[in-house]
Amino acid sequence: MFVLKNEQGRARRGQLRTSHGIIETPFFMPIATRGAVKTLTSEDVSALGAQIVLSNTYHLLLRPGSDGIKKLGGLHKFMNWNGPILTDSGGYQVFSLSKINSTDEDGVSFQSHIDGSRIKLTPEGSMAMQEAIGADLIMQFDDVAAGDSIRERYEEAMERSLRWAERCKNSYASGQKLFGIVQGGTHEDLRERSAKGLIEIGFDGYAIGGLSVGERREDSFRITKQVASILPKDKPRYFMGGGMPEEIVYYVSVGVDMFDCVLPTRNARHGTIFTWAKNPAEAVREAFDLAVDGAADTRIAEALYKKYQITKEEFTFDTSPIDQYNDTPTSQNYSKAYLRHLFKTDEPLALRLATMQNLRFYFRLMQELRNII
Repeated sequence: MFVLKNEQGRARRGQLRTSHGIIETPFFMPIATRGAVKTLTSEDVSALGAQIVLSNTYHLLLRPGSDGIKKLGGLHKFMNWNGPILTDSGGYQVFSLSKINSTDEDGVSFQSHIDGSRIKLTPEGSMAMQEAIGADLIMQFDDVAAGDSIRERYEEAMERSLRWAERCKNSYASGQKLFGIVQGGTHEDLRERSAKGLIEIGFDGYAIGGLSVGERREDSFRITKQVASILPKDKPRYFMGGGMPEEIVYYVSVGVDMFDCVLPTRNARHGTIFTWAKNPAEAVREAFDLAVDGAADTRIAEALYKKYQITKEEFTFDTSPIDQYNDTPTSQNYSKAYLRHLFKTDEPLALRLATMQNLRFYFRLMQELRNII
């Protein structure tokens, strides 16, 4: 499944083989929660450089549902996406929708945010739904503790996630690649117990979960470095839900292979744009070297990019390209002033152009990181 091609220090470059093609690592997955990356077609996403997309079990369970997605031929056919798909298990909703759910040893009872109906999602049910979706890479169902939890809550979630991991392993479709998720909050001993427990069960890949949920960034960096050093070298490592470009560079430098985050698309829809600080190859090389040397994350960020709010008045007459270093025609052919105008006049094209800019920035970031390693 995973072939390690090269290493530079802790950083790794490899190939992840799936039934829908080979993915070059490290890579970033755009979020297609309900089967779509917001404002873009599947063809757009592929043209921008995406190798794989991420969809969500919980949201697809609500609509179109397990029977519905089966009748539609699975998610690949439904959304016209020919590449690999990874599905989150629904476990994150244990955390994000905590006010409308209840957890016991069997699973999680949700109150649908659509119609208020009660839904029970168990490890076995999550596996069955991910099989119906037809995802190539699937995640175990886990219990996610908030970033400000007490130790007892972290330990409870970690232990339950281990028990659920074994239930997932015993019930999933063998044609899919199943990832276990390391939990334990910001406590190194809990993280070690979780990682070793998952390794003993045995998975196709391992994810670092329960971070980017409110903890300090330095704690996230510390835990990720520790966990990556424990996980098997011959299996892919996935940081769930992170993050900013400087975070990704750091995580790659300590041996992480896979990433996803809503930041590029969500920021785009609110008019926040990521642009290159300089030539991308030079920017990423400088940022990577800074990460390896242990530089502050602010210095890594400064080397990489400039982030600006395009709706500000200062861009009213700025006729420079959206991003002179971005290699997409939309970034070269349209000005900052035009993009601001689209946002200020509520033109839907604003969301599309901004999303294309930000996603291409992230995909180029991963491309240049692969070139370095």
